[in-house]
Amino acid sequence: MTRHFLTLLDLTPEELRGLIRRAHELKRAHRRGEISEALRHKVLAMIFEKSSTRTRVSFEAGMTQLGGSAMFLSPRDTQLGRGEPIEDTARVLSRMADAVMIRTFEHEKVETFAAHSDVPVINGLTDRFHPCQLLADMQTFFEHRGDIAGRTVAWVGDGNNMCHSYINAARQFDFHLRIACPQGFEPDAEILAEAGERCELVRDPRAAVEGAALVVTDTWVSMGQEEEKQRRQVAFAPYKVTRELMGRAEPDALFMHCLPAYRGMEVEAELLDGPDSVVWDEAENRLHAQKALLEFLLA
Repeated sequence: MTRHFLTLLDLTPEELRGLIRRAHELKRAHRRGEISEALRHKVLAMIFEKSSTRTRVSFEAGMTQLGGSAMFLSPRDTQLGRGEPIEDTARVLSRMADAVMIRTFEHEKVETFAAHSDVPVINGLTDRFHPCQLLADMQTFFEHRGDIAGRTVAWVGDGNNMCHSYINAARQFDFHLRIACPQGFEPDAEILAEAGERCELVRDPRAAVEGAALVVTDTWVSMGQEEEKQRRQVAFAPYKVTRELMGRAEPDALFMHCLPAYRGMEVEAELLDGPDSVVWDEAENRLHAQKALLEFLLA
């Protein structure tokens, strides 16, 4: 049976932990200069309807490092941009490529594509979920602080796709998640409800961060929300993550941000570049976590 990775819930907790362990092994092997051909002659088709730096580079570099190749496809380059049904594109691409990664707006697009694909489909980001980023985040925490099970994580900011993926991560990796967001910017109620007592919604970011082992935020204005920029900046102003706010977390708490970050907006510049921040390890780990995922789905 073809396995897809559209959300963290597509894998079992044991499989996810196995991916984290394998990602760390691949990272160490890469730094030792070891060559892998685990995906020799395999081809990853990458469909981008949203622009990207980390997603494109990490998947393309990852396939190359594993002996395979990746091709970049934008709506301008394919018939998708001229109205070909997603179902038809899925049927054709899955007869030519060994896996497909999609970065788009509507989550329903990747679900439809996967339903008509004979090869694994990976969600590189949708407006609803960003599971690949969570693999990197979890790898980063495990490397710096060990197992995250039983710890408290604070999400400060928008109840967006990253927040939804952290909710799923709380379920799969067994940690407690506190979400601090302003009125009107809550995560999806159904996704939150399915997590049960693992997640709680609060308004005060100070209460969310209290005793947390990990504090996470994201940009206040995601792609496609540019017209809401001024309104969002006003609503989220009290939710900036500062050194003072981090002082309420555990003494050795980590700060993460999936990037790109806007210094002085959602995060204080001093904090982003400070010793509590592991955002550069987090960004690098996109490469290694996705290599482990590609191996899992393809090798």
